[in-house]
Amino acid sequence: KVKPQLEEKEGKTFGVFTAVEFKTQVVAGTNYFIKVHVGNDEFVHLRVFKSLPHENKPLSLHSYQSSKTKHDELAFF
Repeated sequence: KVKPQLEEKEGKTFGVFTAVEFKTQVVAGTNYFIKVHVGNDEFVHLRVFKSLPHENKPLSLHSYQSSKTKHDELAFF
């Protein structure tokens, strides 16, 4: 659901978009920190926010870090 949001921010499309690791942080909703393989040896770290159920809002791409590698640690940001 957040792939189109990232593609719009980056101005390109990703043929490969596979989540390989994630962490969560509970706030007034949930932050998901996701390491995504986007092709070749390139990875992107995403911060995706899921609001509380009663707010009925879609998943949103809060921020991201590009130019990551497979071995970069997925950390909160």
